[in-house]
Amino acid sequence: MRILSIDYGDARVGIAITDPLNITAQGLETIQRNNSDKVVLKRLDEILEQYDIDTIVVGMPLNMNGTKSERAEVTEKFIHKLKCKYNKIKIETIDERLTTVAAHRTMNYLDVNKHKKKNIVDTISAVYILETYINKNKNIS
Repeated sequence: MRILSIDYGDARVGIAITDPLNITAQGLETIQRNNSDKVVLKRLDEILEQYDIDTIVVGMPLNMNGTKSERAEVTEKFIHKLKCKYNKIKIETIDERLTTVAAHRTMNYLDVNKHKKKNIVDTISAVYILETYINKNKNIS
């Protein structure tokens, strides 16, 4: 069983997934939201059909002081939709502060073309969210 992570944004949603042994995280894709969660949920249906997922981790966009941002409330509504639709899958959140900053830093380091950046930043952020979750669970075990 694999773990899927979601970087839920206004315009785009980054998706990452673990390898079958849940050791590494790979970026899967970026979904264009087109102002509709239906687009995202439809694509998630297809992904869940293709991969054996038992956990979905959603990045929670908190303010730097740890309080909930306006974006966090929007994300919580999306998480509620996930929990209603995928009630057999464990759905968790993880603090995603600075994942986008780290993703941009990585892209700058790799000298990614600025036109490609906006299409992959969310996927890279989803990878960081998933890596954070994997590492957190390693420390618990």
